[in-house]
Amino acid sequence: MDLYKRNQRGFTLIEIMVVVVILGILAAIVVPGLLDEPEKARRTSAATQIHSFEAALGIFKLENGFYPSTEQGLQSLVKKPTVGRIPGRYKAGGYIRKIPLDPWGQPYLYLHPGVHWEFDLFSYGPDGETGGEGENADIANWNID
Repeated sequence: MDLYKRNQRGFTLIEIMVVVVILGILAAIVVPGLLDEPEKARRTSAATQIHSFEAALGIFKLENGFYPSTEQGLQSLVKKPTVGRIPGRYKAGGYIRKIPLDPWGQPYLYLHPGVHWEFDLFSYGPDGETGGEGENADIANWNID
């Protein structure tokens, strides 16, 4: 029993401090990189959704001969428009199930005719305002690959 008690020992204060310092150094290196990832993921998600809308708009035009107007908007991909030029060969069930909000909780913007392309499709990004640079830059069909 005495042998068992002698082999038991806790960590010294210095050992604990060394571990805390090492963890602090690792956190200082790793955490900044991880904090950027959610914003990159949101921007990638917005770009992916814009590409999906582009594909659905392409099918809409292929079947009906024209793109929806700005007034008809992206909602025309979900439900047959009742204003403006009415598509004669609208696909039963629509072209997509629903129009999601962008990753920052705002609606995507659609213009036809567009300023940059035949139609412009974009999100203002995290700042919710036109323009911006870096992480606040707009995500648009004319500036994504």
